[in-house]
Amino acid sequence: MKRKQNLKINNTFSIKADVTLYLGDRLDLIEQIKQCGDKAELIITSPPYNTGKEYEEQTSLEEYIKAQSQTISACVDILSETGSICWQVGHYIKGSSRNKEAFPLDLVLYPIFKENGLILKNRVVWHFGHGLHETVRFSGRHETILWFVRSENYTFNLDPIRIPQKYPGKRSYRGDKIGKPSGNPSGKNPSDVWDIPNVKANHIEKTEHPCQFPVGMINRLVLGLTNEGDLVFDPYIGVGTSAVSAVLNNRRAAGADIMQKYLDIAEERIRKAWEGTLKIRPMNKPVYKPSGRESVSQIPKEWKE
Repeated sequence: MKRKQNLKINNTFSIKADVTLYLGDRLDLIEQIKQCGDKAELIITSPPYNTGKEYEEQTSLEEYIKAQSQTISACVDILSETGSICWQVGHYIKGSSRNKEAFPLDLVLYPIFKENGLILKNRVVWHFGHGLHETVRFSGRHETILWFVRSENYTFNLDPIRIPQKYPGKRSYRGDKIGKPSGNPSGKNPSDVWDIPNVKANHIEKTEHPCQFPVGMINRLVLGLTNEGDLVFDPYIGVGTSAVSAVLNNRRAAGADIMQKYLDIAEERIRKAWEGTLKIRPMNKPVYKPSGRESVSQIPKEWKE
């Protein structure tokens, strides 16, 4: 698909827009998409976790689930027949100190997707190395992505998202291909466990948003589950990482947020992505491992005394 010369960003939905950044309720934007008769090939988001961030009003878990159910059902209404929904969530934590209780939101929300007739293809575990350190339980270092589809006729492109083979020189030891390389020269399937750094501290993509997607993770889903020209929709778009990925990969994007400052950051990032000036961490870049020569990776002399 040939790329257009000019990027068109709308604040209300239009099929002709490259990107829609809507200030307001996600349900209002979904209704606009429905009225235009468009469908999303990929609906991808990380909803609020009901933890009291500035962009959410903390409620009871029951009220949270009710609101999520409303959002999910509305999203299904605009999902194409070959489309996917990817819901990235962590844990809702109730209480403090030793009274903390963790509610895994993927398990809490799973029944809602099933009630809407969707089929779970994968529960992807996203592992990352940095975060808050706990003292009364294990420190959380993973979240999950629930990938749902409507039917067996779903879009899935493996080749664009393959990762390097661990043992590219491995050869077949029997059958017609004995002695020949046994792996795919384009790489292997990335599996359902992804070790991708989260966007914290000095990460090259960091903005002021406290819970930001890494572009590389979303690129894997956009490339794998959509084709050029398809619509990628994010009901809680934040600083626009899903739209950045869509623009980088020649897809359309639409999303809503209730915080204008986040949409302003999103627009700036999207325009830089379009121009090729946005700094991002490559999709399959290996996680950094210290060599042991760095001072910060060495045991302090005080610990040896």
